[in-house]
Amino acid sequence: MQRPWGCGTICLAFENREHYDERVGDAKLYRHHVEMQYREHPELFPLDMENGFTLHSSRISVKRKIQIRRIQLNSSGDTYQIRPSFVMPYMVAFTDDVEKALFLKRSGVSFEALEYAFGRNHMFWYRAAAAVGRCSVVGTTVKSAADLPEHLVADEKHTRLKGKKAYVATTVGAGCILGAEVSMSASETALTKAYGAFANEARDVDPEYAPKTVCLDPWQAARNAWKKLFPTMAVVLCFLHSVLKLRKCRDTLKQLRSELIGRAWHVYKANTKVQFSQRMRRLREWAITNLPVGALLDAVYAMSAKSESFKLAYDFDNAHRTTNHVDRLMDHQDRQLYAMRYFHGTVAAASLATRSSALLWNFHPYGPRARPKAKWTSSPFSELNGFSYHDNWLQNLLIASSMGGWRRNSPTASS
Repeated sequence: MQRPWGCGTICLAFENREHYDERVGDAKLYRHHVEMQYREHPELFPLDMENGFTLHSSRISVKRKIQIRRIQLNSSGDTYQIRPSFVMPYMVAFTDDVEKALFLKRSGVSFEALEYAFGRNHMFWYRAAAAVGRCSVVGTTVKSAADLPEHLVADEKHTRLKGKKAYVATTVGAGCILGAEVSMSASETALTKAYGAFANEARDVDPEYAPKTVCLDPWQAARNAWKKLFPTMAVVLCFLHSVLKLRKCRDTLKQLRSELIGRAWHVYKANTKVQFSQRMRRLREWAITNLPVGALLDAVYAMSAKSESFKLAYDFDNAHRTTNHVDRLMDHQDRQLYAMRYFHGTVAAASLATRSSALLWNFHPYGPRARPKAKWTSSPFSELNGFSYHDNWLQNLLIASSMGGWRRNSPTASS
């Protein structure tokens, strides 16, 4: 199996450059700092770290002129580079020099505009943003197996790549984007592969991970794909999509259609499966009596036929019954895709862009009006995990992406 990107580098927090220089030059102080970080945040380190380590070697970064140390694990002999969070991957820049530009990139600002405002060149900013997307989205965002969401929402964002139709298979849980893979097809095989990226990353965090439910639209290929990935999970159909089909029907009086939609939402608000079934039967009976033969009546029949898939949500506490949670975050995707005029390169490059966008969303700081009083709920990441590694949002992201967000797929040899 190909070694995951970045899993040979551990990223740790230091107070500042002076704090780092003081410790990296003193083996005893440096070892103490690494051990302290391991005690506080073992998820940032390889699993074999529990058996101890030795300081292996050090070098001077040609690009940033700072000393970088390596450690070697006692049990496996694997070596890992330790990079301070105030430096970007591959030492391309100091974090403070690119933080504001990447914050604007989350809002869809073009690379050419970033070049104009912050210097360098547009390819530098492209590579800086793309590097973020190479990390495990799930492993970087969810730091404890206990925090992996039991209930998911997923959908395919329709977009274009070189003028051809493409799809972004998007998985959302606990307010974070946990999967965003580009696929050129919406077939069962293609979607199984696209959504499978989320499944693989989640199982790296917890090999026994098996979500209880996923809420989807009625697309059969997506439903089959999720059942292949997680055979024990319940696939709940989105009730909203059926209501939207009622709204699209224009073959009857607007007032009659509005009354039907109100009755449909009355069905949705049922408190139990029995009550839901009763209200659905009454809705069907009312439709047969009051609606003319046509598309609107057919839509009611179709909604009624999906009743069992709607009712699955009542078997699980906190299961999603509509895809609103993914729709809201896909609106963010849509704005970014429009700003960049969709994709123009390879499928792999497009997936890097969507994965990078997902992580920038998960770690972006809330605005002052939306930010809660609690410091640890200042971003989707901190709200999910209950803490932050660093006050600076980008350093928080870099630390969370230690070892590329992977733990179990660690390297077998240093490089």
